[in-house]
Formats: sequence, structure tokens, C-alpha cells
Amino acid sequence: MAVQRIILASASPRRAELLRAAGIAFDVLPADVDETPHPGELPVAYVRRLAEEKARTVAASARNYPVLAADTTVVADGQILGKPADDPDARRMLHLLSGATHDVITGVALVHGCQMQAHVETTSVAFIEMNDEEIDWYVSTGEPCDKAGAYAIQGYASRFIARIDGSYSNVVGLPIALVYRMLASLSD
Repeated sequence: MAVQRIILASASPRRAELLRAAGIAFDVLPADVDETPHPGELPVAYVRRLAEEKARTVAASARNYPVLAADTTVVADGQILGKPADDPDARRMLHLLSGATHDVITGVALVHGCQMQAHVETTSVAFIEMNDEEIDWYVSTGEPCDKAGAYAIQGYASRFIARIDGSYSNVVGLPIALVYRMLASLSD
């Protein structure tokens, strides 16, 4: 891979950890965009649009460096589950996930010069049935508060995950194999 360094258009510590673990050098320059879904916007279109907007926004001030942006959402029972507003909202989301399978969908955009690539990765995640006591305990840890879908697969919530189908790193917040392929294509 010829790319030496990229700009990550995200303040997510989880995305930074994933890139670091994969040996991808980066600087952080978070993008500030409105993340409100458009009326009737499908989840796949939503995450792709946000990733593209974040990448374009940061690319305007990051000349000469590839800019990587991503947006992840959780979709359960047809509902987009962003970050919970508060503890009751986190409980509501966890009740939706309990005993069910949901999708974690991440839009990834890479801008370099005039070129943009954008892809979407989907991973299915199955939760075990959780009782109210387990949900209350998990919410009390504080872990759900800034996570799409109100959980972190790499944290305490791992005890509630029965199985996943797809990219584990996608569920954490960035599908690293996809990112690697996108970066490698820049040198083709």
C-alpha cells in the first residue's frame, strides 16, 4: 500500500483504535455535519450520504492527503438507532435488540484529490434475550451513552452477543478490511 498517511474525519476513539491496530497512519480532523436523517431516507443511503459529506467537508482543508470518513448506524426492526439521548432511550433500544438480530451498517468514504470512493458494509448481530435487570445493569455502566444502538460489542455488551455475521470491526465502527482495500486502490 503506497499511502503513507491519511486524515480521519472522525473524533471516534474506536475508529482511531482500529486504524492504529491495523497499522494505518493518520491524523484526526473531525467533520461537523448535520446527522439528521432525511425523511424516508433508507439506512444504507443515510450512512453513505453522511460519510460522503464528512469526507468532502474535511477534504476541502486537507489538501494532498486522502480523507477517510465513516458513519455507522444500527437498524433494528426497521428503525435507525443512533446514539441514545439518555438512559431511558438506551433502555428502549436495548429492549429492541434483546433476543433479536439487527444490522450494523457503516458508510465509508475516501476522498483523494478529485476522486471519491464510497462503500457500505453491513454486519448482522444477534443478541441473547436480556431481562430488565441485565438491561438496567448495562445502562448503569455508562457504556451505551455514546454508541449507536446503545451498545459496544468490544465492551461489557460482549456478554449479550450470541453471534455476528460479517465484519467484527464494522460493529466496532469501521470495517478495516474494506478501508484497507479502498486505500490500496489509490495506488493502482
